[in-house]
Amino acid sequence: MARWIRFIIAILFGLALGLAYGWFISPVRYVDTSPDTLRIDYKTDYVLMVAEAYTAEGDLTAAQARLRLLGDQAPAQLVANAIQYAATIQPPYAEADLALMQALANDLKPDDPNQGAQGQ
Repeated sequence: MARWIRFIIAILFGLALGLAYGWFISPVRYVDTSPDTLRIDYKTDYVLMVAEAYTAEGDLTAAQARLRLLGDQAPAQLVANAIQYAATIQPPYAEADLALMQALANDLKPDDPNQGAQGQ
């Protein structure tokens, strides 16, 4: 019986030592990560936050700069992808949220196709 107790104590000691090492001595540190590494659901939430900020501020340049953090795609394409995802998941995003993102998408699309090529 004493043999089993020593075995269990050794296992518990090893487990505690491993957890202490992982949590305190050498924890995981994420360095230089960027928003373009986010999953599509988090990117959609980010686009929604940018749309809310754009609605409050009215600064399209700031909204474009914030959206460029999500990757190499054009800001209008990022918003379009977010709207598509937000509309197709179950349950879908609220209509008010979709309307905010759609308003941002409408303002991001240039009236003149040549204007979009110059701006980007």
